[in-house]
Amino acid sequence: MAEEQSLRPAEPVSIEEENTWKTQALVIGGVVGALLGVASAFLYVRSAEETHGPDRPTPPNTGDAVRMGVSLLGIIRTVTEWGQQRD
Repeated sequence: MAEEQSLRPAEPVSIEEENTWKTQALVIGGVVGALLGVASAFLYVRSAEETHGPDRPTPPNTGDAVRMGVSLLGIIRTVTEWGQQRD
């Protein structure tokens, strides 16, 4: 009986089931990204207040922005590599 079940071809996956994992990945990625963005902004504001008090801090310069961009590209590359992994 168990052999008969294992010999049956797999049932085709519906389009709804196919898109479910994609939607789930996009929603989770969006929520995690938003939470990390808010947490980063909170830490930036807190650090600036501790250092400068009520005065507005000087904005990050171009070099700082480029360094952050390169760091983010590294993170994006890592996440992309996760999608290329096989079981």
